[in-house]
Amino acid sequence: MPQRRETLDQPEVPSTSAPPETTGVPSAPGDTTAESPRDDRAVVRDALGVGVAVGLSGFAFGVTAAGAGISLAQTCALSLFVFTGASQFALVGALAAGGGPLTAAAGAFFLSFRNAFYGLRLSRLLGLRGSVRPAAAHWVIDETSAVALAQRGQHAVRLGFTVTGATLFVLWNLTTLIGALGAGALGDTDTWGLDAAGPAAFLALLAPMLRAGRERATAAAAVVLGLGLLPVLPAGVPVLAAAMAAPLVLLVHSRPLSRRRAVREAERNATEETR
Repeated sequence: MPQRRETLDQPEVPSTSAPPETTGVPSAPGDTTAESPRDDRAVVRDALGVGVAVGLSGFAFGVTAAGAGISLAQTCALSLFVFTGASQFALVGALAAGGGPLTAAAGAFFLSFRNAFYGLRLSRLLGLRGSVRPAAAHWVIDETSAVALAQRGQHAVRLGFTVTGATLFVLWNLTTLIGALGAGALGDTDTWGLDAAGPAAFLALLAPMLRAGRERATAAAAVVLGLGLLPVLPAGVPVLAAAMAAPLVLLVHSRPLSRRRAVREAERNATEETR
C-alpha cells in the first residue's frame, strides 16, 4: 500500500524593498543636506556683490563724519562697534545739524531696532550655538539678512550670512578710515558738496526696502512729519517724531484688513448655517 506523504506549506517570506529615495531641498532649520559646489559659488557670488557694493559706501560715512566734526577715533569706533550704516548716518546727520548727543543717539537707536526682528528670524535659520552667537549678532543688519533669507537650506543660509557679513565688515571699516583721513586732505567738505554724501548713501540703503505700498506709505509719512516739524522742533527731534509714521501707517492698513476678515468670517458662518 503506497504511503501517503503530506507536504507542509512553507510560509512565504514577505519581500522587503528599500523605501523610495526622496530628493529635494529641505527647508528645515536643521537641514544638513550637502550643497553642490555650483550652488556654493552662486551664494558666494551674490554675497560678495552685496558686501562690496555696500562696503564701499563706508567712504561716504567717513567723509561725512569728519565734516561733522567727529574725530578719527570716534568715527572708526562707530563703524567698528555700531556697524549699521543707516543708524550711523542718522547719528552723524543729527550731530551735524546741531542736535544733542542723546537726541542723536536715540534716533539712531530707534532706527536700528529693526535688526532685533531680523535676529529673531535668523536665529532659527542659522542654528548657531555657544560663543559664536554674540559675534554673529553683531553682523545682523539689512544686507546680511537679505542675503541669508534668500537662501534655501541651513548650509546656504550660513554661507550667505558669513560671506556677506565678513566682506561688509572689513570693507566698511576700511573705507570709513580712508574716508575720514581723506576728508582732512580735501579740506572743507561743503566746498566739494560732500555734505550730501550722508543723505545720498542713506537713501541708497533705504531704497531697496521700499518695495510694497505699505513701506512706501511709511516713508512718505515719515518725510512729511520730519520736514513739517523741522522748523518748530530742535535738531534731531524731527527724526524721532518721523518714527511715528510706522505705527500710524500700520493702524490705517490694519482697519481694512480687519473688516475684510470679518466679512469672510461672516460669509463662512452663513455658508455653514445653510448646510
